Amino acid sequence: MLKPFVQAFKTPDLQRKMLFTLFIITIFRLGSQLPSPGVDVEQIRLANDAVASTGVQGVLNLFTGGALLQLSVFALGIMPYITASIIMQLLRVVIPRLETLHKEGSAGQQKMTQYTRYLTIGLAVLQSTTIVSLARSGNLLQGGFEVMDDSTMAMVVMILTMTAGTGLIMWLGELITDRGIGNGMSILIFTQIIATFPGLLWTIQLERGWFIFALVFAVALVVMAAIVFVELSQRRIPVQYAKRMVGRRMYGGSSTYIPLKINQAGVIPVIFASSLLYIPLLVSQFNAGEGWAAWIERNFVSGAHPLYVATFFLLIVFFAFFYVSITFNPVDVADNMKRYGGFIPGIRAGRPTAEYLQYVLSRMTSAGATYLGLVAILPLVALASMGTAQNIPFGGTSILIMVGVGLNTIQQIEGQLQHRNYEGFLK
Repeated sequence: MLKPFVQAFKTPDLQRKMLFTLFIITIFRLGSQLPSPGVDVEQIRLANDAVASTGVQGVLNLFTGGALLQLSVFALGIMPYITASIIMQLLRVVIPRLETLHKEGSAGQQKMTQYTRYLTIGLAVLQSTTIVSLARSGNLLQGGFEVMDDSTMAMVVMILTMTAGTGLIMWLGELITDRGIGNGMSILIFTQIIATFPGLLWTIQLERGWFIFALVFAVALVVMAAIVFVELSQRRIPVQYAKRMVGRRMYGGSSTYIPLKINQAGVIPVIFASSLLYIPLLVSQFNAGEGWAAWIERNFVSGAHPLYVATFFLLIVFFAFFYVSITFNPVDVADNMKRYGGFIPGIRAGRPTAEYLQYVLSRMTSAGATYLGLVAILPLVALASMGTAQNIPFGGTSILIMVGVGLNTIQQIEGQLQHRNYEGFLK
């Protein structure tokens, strides 16, 4: 098992990419700990002791690696970019121009990426203004602490600093994608989540003892094993290519397959559902005295509340089907197969192939969406039954993201090792 790691570090190109990725992660974590101008670090530390880790604060703080409640330079984390990506995915369905750009290849993708960047900066300004206003009024850090200079200029500087931090995070993520290992944005999300886990687990041990700590650890291991098993599972649809003459040469006659993963959407539906769920909580912070705000606080502030669990599960299922529908088009796949003389044994080329692929994809997505929902909510309910849900507000989601990103990164390293005739990580 350790041999592939040794071989990876012995390969100059891979070693350079892995060290570069670690360097960017280090910069990212330093920015997450660096306080914004005008923040009283001691007051922040005192206020954090009074903040519960559930609710909107805990959710946001988890996805920012603890940077939010420290009001650091990277307090917004990667969330504005995730939200912007969600919006752009939704707009592709309703705006034909964006769908056309998506199909134009690299040039269209560059324009889509540029639009996502602009939208990210706009959302960063909006979210940083909201966070600074909440902190100024004492609603972000419970207990009414005044944690910053109350002048308008200090607020403007903090908003600009957090917005610039979001832009820098986007750049760091793209650097990892271009020059490092794995998807940059996913690596940064992985880093933010895993950074909070040692402290949260140790808090469980201090508050509940070693027995509960061992149970929580066992639940995490079981969930991780199940995630690895499902993530590596796939349905292979056989494809046969007929022989054809092109000039004087014979082409085709080969057999291959279309790999359809059970979880075709990855962790995207969970991230989308998580992002949508904390929006009502965030809005309720500005209307604490209203009846509807109190209802949201009662039903959504606790991760184990039945209404919260049901809503979370349904959102995951919806986004799983939605994301698969816009990323895998059976009609396009069937047309490409027909163009190059490919067919599925026993299925006619063209429309019957597309209908067959849609049928198989629907069944696979149903199983994948159910799996995602169960992984996200079952650990949450189990931890709540042990009284530890307040320490891990997104237990199943966190593990799912960490394992999913970790597997994807390892598979990319493995692919590069196989090009150099080395043994892979996964046997």
